[in-house]
Amino acid sequence: MIARADALEALTGDVFDVVVVGGGITGAGCAFDAATRGYSVALVEKRDFAAGTSSRSSKLVHGGLRYLQNFDLGLVREALLERQLMVTLAPHLVHPLKLVVPAFDGARPDRLIGAGLNLYDVMSRGRRRRGEFAESWSPDRHRIIDGAEVVELLPALAERNPTSGYLFYDCQTDDARLVLTVLAEAERFGAVVANRVEVTELVDGGVAAVDTETGEPLRIRAANVINATGVWADRLRPGELRDEADIPHIRPSRGTHVTVAHETLPLVAGAIVPAGGGRTIFALPWLGRTLLGTTDNDYEGELDFIAPDPADIDYVLEATNAFFGTALTPADLTGAYAGVRPLISSGDPKKSVDISRKAELYETSSMITITGGKLTTWRRMAKMAVDRLVERDARDAPCRTHEIPLGQAVEPDSLPRVDGVADAAYPHLAGRYGHVAHDVLRVAAERPEWAQPIVGDLPDLLAEAVHAVRHDQARSVGDVLLRRTRLGLLAAREVTSEPVARRVAAALAADLGWDEARIDAEVGRFLAEAEAEGIVGTVP
Repeated sequence: MIARADALEALTGDVFDVVVVGGGITGAGCAFDAATRGYSVALVEKRDFAAGTSSRSSKLVHGGLRYLQNFDLGLVREALLERQLMVTLAPHLVHPLKLVVPAFDGARPDRLIGAGLNLYDVMSRGRRRRGEFAESWSPDRHRIIDGAEVVELLPALAERNPTSGYLFYDCQTDDARLVLTVLAEAERFGAVVANRVEVTELVDGGVAAVDTETGEPLRIRAANVINATGVWADRLRPGELRDEADIPHIRPSRGTHVTVAHETLPLVAGAIVPAGGGRTIFALPWLGRTLLGTTDNDYEGELDFIAPDPADIDYVLEATNAFFGTALTPADLTGAYAGVRPLISSGDPKKSVDISRKAELYETSSMITITGGKLTTWRRMAKMAVDRLVERDARDAPCRTHEIPLGQAVEPDSLPRVDGVADAAYPHLAGRYGHVAHDVLRVAAERPEWAQPIVGDLPDLLAEAVHAVRHDQARSVGDVLLRRTRLGLLAAREVTSEPVARRVAAALAADLGWDEARIDAEVGRFLAEAEAEGIVGTVP
């Protein structure tokens, strides 16, 4: 990305066809889609890119087996098509993941689950729409595996002696890195993006905003506005609003996840874990840890900083312990996080159960709002919004995002070796950055300390912090530890120790112009952010 200062200059000096409000995956997708159709695009985010729901998901790109229970076949089919597409366009970021549904005590795998997996297979392989994409990853059909293979894939189940299980496939990603990659592609097609710019109101010919770092008011001139702010979508209200039906009624639902060390709960594949009441959670290998979650509870409260509910953590751990025969407690956690999904209500209190997980588009003359949906379907949500923009403008500008790669994959062995960089870092860098890993390694070569890991048992390099400031508009320690890397979710104890946070702040200081007093302040700011996010209080 271009430097934030340069982006701000362009935002206030140019006139755009469209300004996108919201720097999560949906906003990033809208900017990408519009820019690839020839629109001049601005995108602004009030905090940091992916700071909301888009960095707090279950990290899955999947059809959603549980939606089959409600016979929501259209939503599952749409998501499976997008899953196929994403693993084709971004193979370094979205990769296949084996998932297992075990059976115990001599029982055969549940036939009802098998029927659902048969349907999942059929929809995964169904006929593609003409022109949608030329080729894609296609998973193997689900199959029954014996107990030995279950244990090979889920070593944590060894003590329970599973007798068989279903094996099927979905995909996994780093959600925050996916957002940053889509934003980088949008910028490559001419979009101008900036974080820490909060839109305060719609005005004639654009939006009024404020630079949250300086407090300076800004005016961004644009012919159209797309509201892609997720759970905040109903807070940006058009002036000509005549009916409450013109805006979404958001019913936030909190999802809580925790991580534990791989050695504590070793998994090679993911597992579907019963959680009581007909619900399930996931147990997944992710970035060297084991990820457990999620919950799904109505949420009322602060939306910017959402801490996991201790009761939700207990729920996840109880389900995990019952399934794996373990005795995990909050003391075993390496991290915890929560996010809220933008579920859409009818607004009728008599229909409180009428909550939609589908993407919804709302429109007035001054703004198009797109919200709801899920991480997997971000591209289709963006297409919905930009298709409507194209219709309003009577343009001939078909969607192209189904055929444009997201970044460029690279083989770890092709990366140049840098003194001091551990062997384990190269596959990590290739998986997170693709070809951009070359740039990170050039930073690592500048100073010996930058070639070292931030946290001892994980491969994330201090060079990634410096690269994030120079190329990803990172502006704080939290930007680096919570979103540019995921160490805040994977090593909460370590990163919230003052020495580690200070070491990261010192690495950022030269590029951001921080003196010692500012470093002290930024360390304190991160520790406060980490506490508000709940990664400190939940890992004693």
